[in-house]
Amino acid sequence: MPHISLPEHLPGITGLLEYSQETAKPIRDLTQLLLRGDNTLSQGERELIATIVSHRNGCVFCTNAHTAATDLLLGETETCEIMKQDIDQMPVSDKMKALLKIASLVQISGKAVTPAAVELAKSFGATDAEIHDTVLIAALFCLYNRYVDGMATFTPDPQSGFYQQLGERIVNHGYQRLPQGYDHLKKS
Repeated sequence: MPHISLPEHLPGITGLLEYSQETAKPIRDLTQLLLRGDNTLSQGERELIATIVSHRNGCVFCTNAHTAATDLLLGETETCEIMKQDIDQMPVSDKMKALLKIASLVQISGKAVTPAAVELAKSFGATDAEIHDTVLIAALFCLYNRYVDGMATFTPDPQSGFYQQLGERIVNHGYQRLPQGYDHLKKS
């Protein structure tokens, strides 16, 4: 049960973003820029960063939501599941593996990111901008994960279909608030 009164039909971050649209706007703007803006990392690669950080933080809502979005963007479901077990076994570039390892270090602590981890990513072709964005996306999702879990938001059952619907919303509309908010998630 959430620690504060939230819209009952809006689990996880969706209820928090509707609860305080004033504080939600800058967070949404940053998320939209980082995950949907122009970037040398694909949208799917950036969603992988959100997914690994959420998974390692144990945030069930965010892990399921971003796994669904990543799976849709990649057109398959195996990569996220492999990543959650062993980044080195993923069917992605060595550069992406190195960036995901940096994101995983950020999840532990910003100070856990080592020069060696950064140099490894650079040796595989990661640019300064890609390293910057990886760290910032990882830090942003630490914020989201702690916000969602710190407010004890409701987490739907993964089999309910909610995450697939939310993943489609993320992929098709990004992170900005739709004019109707989340009315489409209300049960009839």
